[in-house]
Amino acid sequence: MKLCGDNLFGSVRMEALKRWRAGWGYPTTLLCIYGFFSTVKPIEPFLIPYLTGPDKNLTVEKVTNEIFPVWTYSYLAVLVPVFLLTDWLRYKPVVVFQCINLFVTTAMLLWLQGVAAMQAMQFAYAVVTASEVAYFSYIYSIVELKHYRKATSYCRSVQLLGYTMGSVLGQLLVSFNLMSYNNILVLTLVLISIALVTSLFLPMPQRSMFFHRSQERHETGNVEEMDAQGDGEMAESPEEPVRTRSCSQVLIQLWRDFIQCYSTRELLYWSVWWALATCGYNQTTNYVQVLWQHVEPSQNFTVYNGGVEAVSNLFGAATAYGIGFTQVDWAQWGELALGSFSGLGAAALFTMTFTANIWACYAGYIVFKCLYMLLITIAMFQIATELSMERYALIFGANNFGALVLQTIITSVVVDGRGLGLGIIPQFITYGSYFSAIAVIFFLRGVYTIMRVRQSHRDSTTAEEPPSLKDSDTCPEQRLSRRN
Repeated sequence: MKLCGDNLFGSVRMEALKRWRAGWGYPTTLLCIYGFFSTVKPIEPFLIPYLTGPDKNLTVEKVTNEIFPVWTYSYLAVLVPVFLLTDWLRYKPVVVFQCINLFVTTAMLLWLQGVAAMQAMQFAYAVVTASEVAYFSYIYSIVELKHYRKATSYCRSVQLLGYTMGSVLGQLLVSFNLMSYNNILVLTLVLISIALVTSLFLPMPQRSMFFHRSQERHETGNVEEMDAQGDGEMAESPEEPVRTRSCSQVLIQLWRDFIQCYSTRELLYWSVWWALATCGYNQTTNYVQVLWQHVEPSQNFTVYNGGVEAVSNLFGAATAYGIGFTQVDWAQWGELALGSFSGLGAAALFTMTFTANIWACYAGYIVFKCLYMLLITIAMFQIATELSMERYALIFGANNFGALVLQTIITSVVVDGRGLGLGIIPQFITYGSYFSAIAVIFFLRGVYTIMRVRQSHRDSTTAEEPPSLKDSDTCPEQRLSRRN
């Protein structure tokens, strides 16, 4: 009897395991493991001290004006091809390829020397960044639509946890002198190897968003409607027949969707802010370590870059999470909020630029990052409520591509040694002025929107008022006057 019971229990467990592997939990779990170990990068907050220290012996000017700009140019060059290739290959191969490139990037950073080698490392990292689209797109292709929002939240949360853990771990290892920078890079290679092995076990999707679409795919509705399907039947099944489309068909459809989406004025305004602000945010985060190094050289001070990155990530996540519980008509007040908070971001940048105190510089960075996370969450929400998933992915990619084009222009003019090649203080004065211009534009636009809405409300209220007393015949004096 005991043997029979054990066999029954074992068969039940095996059946439960098969159901779990066939459901959405298995790929989501693997993707979360991959996302965590691929984002734990304890060396990242200390990249400038490492490159300018005795290990690489590069000058700040060479890192700023010759090495870092390569990432921007390379990212722009590979973004669109990688985006299309990701969808055509159905995501998993690009996820694996991203992890391999991340391993190569870290290995080059560890073992190679010189400006040319570090420029090649920046190119490899640009491929890693461009391949990031495969991470979240994979969820869409393998998970049922009714579970998509939940799976996405898990994967985003795990990524944030990985970034935060990497920053905290790096700070502890540096502050307590537990590992050298080179040994930290070796530890990072071990973590990336775990992510690489995990990515090999991801199930291969049968459909994709554009090239391999389900024939029964719903084209209507928006991202918010996925929540409404949570208690209903499965929106679609991975076993549905898939129709493969040619590259020309995909490009034509993308262009039509692009024109139709951006013909909406409100969506256009939010997208313009998205591109402008993301460009400035990326420039700031790319070069903020150089500013910290200028304010307080790492040779004279125990740097706390990792702790600051961890705190800014957590505060940014808290503000982005909290915005979901606010009851604000963003269609009316959103543009004014974009202008006002962009102005505060500009003030934070100017504080970072002109202060001689590293702690004030750290605090300004935390404020700036939290404000951006707050506003980009509002922008994503406003855009997502009006679009289907495919069109949201298109707008997401187009806005980030626009931000990257602007970033390339700013980098080539302001940062690159073949352009103006400005020092770090003039650079951040430029970034602060850039956000000030964004603030003025959207603040004025927000004031205009509010005035227009209120005028429209007054006009509608006036139109609904009953006829005035002077137009009625209920007054005896008026009747007498008319008779005379």
